[in-house]
Amino acid sequence: MTLRSSPRALDPRPRDNAEDDPRFAAAPPVETSARLNVSIINYRTAETTRRCLDALMAAAHPDAAVTIVDNASGDGSAEAITDWIAAAPRSIPVALIRFPRNTGFSGGHNQGMAAQPGARFHLILNSDALVRPGALDALLAAAEANPKAGLIAPRLEWEDGEIQTSAFRKHSPFSELIRGAVTGPVTTLLHRWDVPLPPPTDPKEVDWVSFACVLLRAEALKDVGHMDEGYFLYFEDADYCHRLSQAGWEIAFAPEARIVHLRGGSAPVKSLAAARKRLPAYWYASRTRLLYRLHGHTGLLAANLLWHLGRGIAQLRRLFGKPVPQAVDGEWRDIWINFLDPLGDPRAPSPSTEDRP
Repeated sequence: MTLRSSPRALDPRPRDNAEDDPRFAAAPPVETSARLNVSIINYRTAETTRRCLDALMAAAHPDAAVTIVDNASGDGSAEAITDWIAAAPRSIPVALIRFPRNTGFSGGHNQGMAAQPGARFHLILNSDALVRPGALDALLAAAEANPKAGLIAPRLEWEDGEIQTSAFRKHSPFSELIRGAVTGPVTTLLHRWDVPLPPPTDPKEVDWVSFACVLLRAEALKDVGHMDEGYFLYFEDADYCHRLSQAGWEIAFAPEARIVHLRGGSAPVKSLAAARKRLPAYWYASRTRLLYRLHGHTGLLAANLLWHLGRGIAQLRRLFGKPVPQAVDGEWRDIWINFLDPLGDPRAPSPSTEDRP
């Protein structure tokens, strides 16, 4: 089984029959009569994937099926999941697609969705997420109640029930100034451009939501097209929500649908950022791609320059005897990755797909 796709992004323009695109031919249809297809990516996370599956079985919906895409793990985790499928009590159908190379978050879920072209809804679900009982019913009820909603977002929470930030404003040059400055007065002054929206959230303010778990309507998928594989990992959710909005689809919320998001998995980005160590090139390539898509080359240039201005403002904290927040190592240079070719190669060295923003 070989992939017949360009290393560049999938064409994000609407297509009438995305399932016939040869770039999706590597995902053999495993279609059932399921109304809901749950798409999960495994990349060297057998234990978290099996825990995710156990929760799904406990919260089983009679009209659901599960499609797992193994992104060329090569560590035995695909075999472990195969054993689980063969041995575990299953209340809904589960299929595993073993893909020959790591296509990242977008590519993996594109394969998972294409494998079930008859489903009315697709649940994009992280393998480090646990579905609470009743969550699937709540998501589907919200979708049926709002036919204009192309995407329905649940409540993401920690295991103890504390709610997580999972709704966001659009990235912009001013949000990069905030990110560079890491200074309270700057954030307060420019709060309307601050990306995170802490709960409780006014839906009118939301531009995008975390794809750790979202329900996607099949009609919206057909209208907007599949996820852009030029985002190997990170920022693909912000891009796709923007495309949905541009096509006239709404983002709806089902807070009664509770999903535990363990966050972190085995991806290094969160831990590297916390330690202020250098981030992988694919993170910056995705950032560049999104800012270019949203604001063009001029906006991308402004965003980079304003980030540098923010770092300069951060130095002023010394005048008030306050420590200067340390930037991530090498970020002054890495934000320029792919600047001359924003839609170019994402330079992804096959990381995990677990560490959702």
